[in-house]
Order: sequence, then structure tokens, then C-alpha cells
Amino acid sequence: MELLGAELGHDRLGQALVLDRVLDLLLAGMVRDWLAEGSAETPGWYRAEADPVVGRALALMRSAPERPWTVSALATEAGTSRAVFARRFAEFVGVPPMAHLARWRLALGADLLRGSDTTLASVARRVGYGSAFAFSTAFKRRYGVSPSAYREAGPGPDLPAVDARTRVLGGRPEHPAQ
Repeated sequence: MELLGAELGHDRLGQALVLDRVLDLLLAGMVRDWLAEGSAETPGWYRAEADPVVGRALALMRSAPERPWTVSALATEAGTSRAVFARRFAEFVGVPPMAHLARWRLALGADLLRGSDTTLASVARRVGYGSAFAFSTAFKRRYGVSPSAYREAGPGPDLPAVDARTRVLGGRPEHPAQ
């Protein structure tokens, strides 16, 4: 807060840049402190990361979205039965594992579309779709716009949320992960 006050008190070269970074740090610290409180309003995805079963599955999905995951494979990797895994995952995250994975893949695909000139087929493969057509169909169904139109829009208005993590791991009531 002292740094913020000092920057606001003087009109200096690079002030806007410094203010942007200080405000970023303040916001990140506030969010981190809020999450650490562990109140009833803490998003389920955050609590899920600490769960040994669901947290493991989330880490696997994030690190290898291109793998042909199934509920059974994720349950095995997490060291529990399919039924227990599916129930716990839905309780923490708010959606079934495969729905979450599909949303995660599409969110990552959206980030790749905006962040590179990678071909649609390559984006589809990197996020676990067998073809550009399958990815495109799912993308349009989820976001209401084709991947090409989304990419062509360039920086500016985004999909329903800010970034992949927010879109997929967001909480209730709107459930951006849907």
C-alpha cells in the first residue's frame, strides 16, 4: 500500500506501468488471502485441489489434456473406485469428470487459438480432440462461435470468462465451467 501511495503522489516516468503491476500484486494477494480463509464461499475447485483423489485427477487432466481419459482411468490413477471418484469429483468441482475435462480442453483450445497461429488441427490434437471438425463442433456448441471466428476477433472481447482456469474451474451460481 505504501508503494501505491508513493506512486500516486508523484507524476513520474513509467508511473502507469508501475501502478498496473502494484494493483496486480494487490489483487493477487487479496484473492490468495480470501482463498486461504477456506470459508463456505471458497470455490469448490480450490478445495478440490487439496483433496488427494480429486486434486490428483485435476492435475492429470491439466498436465495431459490430450490423453484419452476415461472416468475409470482417472479413478485408477487417483487410487479409488470409479463410483467413489465420480461422486467426489462432482461434489468438489460441481460437474462430472468428463464434463469438466471437455470444458478444460475447450478453454485451453481457446487460449491456443488466441495465443498462436497454430493450425486448427494442431490445436485439436493438443487438447485431446481426434479431429479439427470434432473440436470445431464442440467449440461452437460451447461458445456459440466457430474457432476461426474467435481467432479472427483477436484481442478484445473474450469468451464467457477471463481465462482457461476461470472458465473451467469457476464456481456457482453461473458455473462458467459449463
